[in-house]
Amino acid sequence: MSEKIAVLGAGSWGSILANLLTENGNDVRVWSNAPEQVKELNEKHTNEHYVPGFKYSDKLVAYDDLKAALDGVSVVLFVVPTKVMRLVANEMVAVLEETGNKPIIVHASKGLELGTHKRLSQVLEEEIPEKNREAIVVLSGPSHAEEVAKKDITLVTAASENADAAKKVQQLFMNKYFRVYTNHDVIGVEMGAALKNIIALGAGALHGLGYGDDAKAALMTRGLAEISRLGVALGAKPLTFIGLSGVGDLIVTATSVHSRNWRAGNELGQGMPLKEVIDTMGMVIEGIPSTQAAYELAEQNHIDMPITRAIYDVLYNGKDVKTVIGELMDREGKPEID
Repeated sequence: MSEKIAVLGAGSWGSILANLLTENGNDVRVWSNAPEQVKELNEKHTNEHYVPGFKYSDKLVAYDDLKAALDGVSVVLFVVPTKVMRLVANEMVAVLEETGNKPIIVHASKGLELGTHKRLSQVLEEEIPEKNREAIVVLSGPSHAEEVAKKDITLVTAASENADAAKKVQQLFMNKYFRVYTNHDVIGVEMGAALKNIIALGAGALHGLGYGDDAKAALMTRGLAEISRLGVALGAKPLTFIGLSGVGDLIVTATSVHSRNWRAGNELGQGMPLKEVIDTMGMVIEGIPSTQAAYELAEQNHIDMPITRAIYDVLYNGKDVKTVIGELMDREGKPEID
């Protein structure tokens, strides 16, 4: 059954998910606040800044008018940067109040809100009253827009406290190359999605410094231990972290040149100043603010996260990457399972 869907955010992931939903037979409108990007998508069916060389379905329509994009939709998919999630949600509510729509709200963004340290579903819950939404679903897992664009096999998770809404989202996205599982552990799925970006920065830095596979495997394994330690302390289920949104997302983000977090870490490892890394990336590097949020959350909850602390020191205290690696290795011995 075809659904009318609005995708808010036309970056690489948002636009490719919008295209996937269109090809699955849905009436999809993608919203961007950049008129030139909207014009390019509608006239050339391309999005060269974000997904070079890809041709979008001519049935996908782009809007820079939020009200027009939301007209009559039953599902709204947020794929905007963490820092503007609350703002865009607030603007959307004003439209929903006027139209009376009560859509399922889905988000496919990955991060924690700076200052509040809240997960993005919490931000959406706060900004979108229950009377204006049917449910909130999180779509997350090991996925790169570049590979979904090529119809490579991709598996993700739709997590929600509302099982029916999760199944609905599962059905909307599923096809021969994109498989969706359902999950009710929203906390675990969102924490895994946000925190793996931190470890990806570290993995990229190791590569930039010339370290080999042993070091990268060590970082990812102990990084997963930190992710699960903080996640469980906040209410997540331990098994979630050995699933798609845990170890799966960590592997794909910490090993791939498609990952902007890995690329940023790689450049830091090669000696590029942080400001230059940010300026040249051209897209949001979610791992940087997520590192600050995770570090502060760990301090508040008395959770030991030495890798996160080391990456925080590099990003926010100007420490040398080699120095923090040495400090990590010189720590007193401890049991692996604690």
